[in-house]
Amino acid sequence: MVKRIFLICLVYLILLSQIAIAAPNPPKITAKSAIVIEASTGKILYEKNAEAIRYPASTTKIMTLITALEQGNLEDVLTVSPNAAMTDGSSIYLEVGERLKLLDILYGVMLHSGNDATVAVAEHISGSLEKFAQLMTKKAHAIGAVHTNFTNPNGLPDPKHYTSAHDLAIITAYGYKNPLFRTIVSTRHKNIPWNNKGYDRDLYNENKLLWTYNGANGVKTGYTEAAGPCLVSSATRNNVHLIAVVLDADQMWVDSKALLDFGFSKLQPVELFKQGTVLKTSHVADGKISSVKLAAVSSLLVPVSDGDLDQFQVVTEVPNSVEAPIAVGQKLGVARVLYKGNEIAKIDLIATEAIEREYYFKAILFVALIVVTSLVVDFHKSKRRLAGVHARRRKKQIL
Repeated sequence: MVKRIFLICLVYLILLSQIAIAAPNPPKITAKSAIVIEASTGKILYEKNAEAIRYPASTTKIMTLITALEQGNLEDVLTVSPNAAMTDGSSIYLEVGERLKLLDILYGVMLHSGNDATVAVAEHISGSLEKFAQLMTKKAHAIGAVHTNFTNPNGLPDPKHYTSAHDLAIITAYGYKNPLFRTIVSTRHKNIPWNNKGYDRDLYNENKLLWTYNGANGVKTGYTEAAGPCLVSSATRNNVHLIAVVLDADQMWVDSKALLDFGFSKLQPVELFKQGTVLKTSHVADGKISSVKLAAVSSLLVPVSDGDLDQFQVVTEVPNSVEAPIAVGQKLGVARVLYKGNEIAKIDLIATEAIEREYYFKAILFVALIVVTSLVVDFHKSKRRLAGVHARRRKKQIL
């Protein structure tokens, strides 16, 4: 595979004028710690004590969901233990011996913040809260949330259970790479079974922003006396995805909206390339045409702020040569979009035209080879016959 890096630089004044945005005033935030990031790049648009170690309360359940989605079988049926049913705090009122699918109980974790549901999940996947919490911490560190440590799946107070606003933003951005994560955290209402009741559990998401903020699509509330009011929120507008975190906030809803508003005002979506833009040409072997143009299967917008457009790169990965025949629209490579060296998107590269195999030329070559071979064989046969005739004549002369 050949990698080719295109530095995307725009020098036209008209485009520069479009992305030159007047700097908005930073929001006034009541939270002790806060941050808003752009999800795909991770770039920080605003932060306040974002690296300070704090208790996460039920925002912990974001990592619980990620771990369950990656480690569990969603069709598994859980049996609720006495330990799970008697868990303190917010609850979906699980009963001892009750059986629920893992997928259903995860909605109970995220929409209704069921602490009992998190214990049932942890015990099913890992056998104990401690082992499940170790998985959570290991994953957090692996994705860059290195100032985080979990001791339980629900955020109940523990001095050794902590994180930071920045780490929570990193964890949440990672979660959104999973389509089912996106579906669950953006769900406003869900019915899940309630064994032996004759009716379902009727769950409504506790995240008010899903109803009150344009583009909101997640993610999780939290509160304990030690942590204070906490909220991780998410919204997408014009293909720009933001994640905001407020920890120990006097006005968590107001703070979160202010952070998201500020983030959107700081960013400008810029089209890096359009659908159909040719990004690479590749050699074609055994084709009627010797090369094929490879185009992006879709357009791509990137979130630009503070004049950082030159930090985006496009890396194409295609074979040195592709074999004919080739169909129009056939995937022949990928374009990887990087921000400061880290991949943020991947777009398929497809053939812009159909190229037939050059059968006619090969057929002529094959026939020519047969003819030449036949002539050579006939020549050698004739030569041997002549040699035989001469030999018989010499023998007669001797006699």
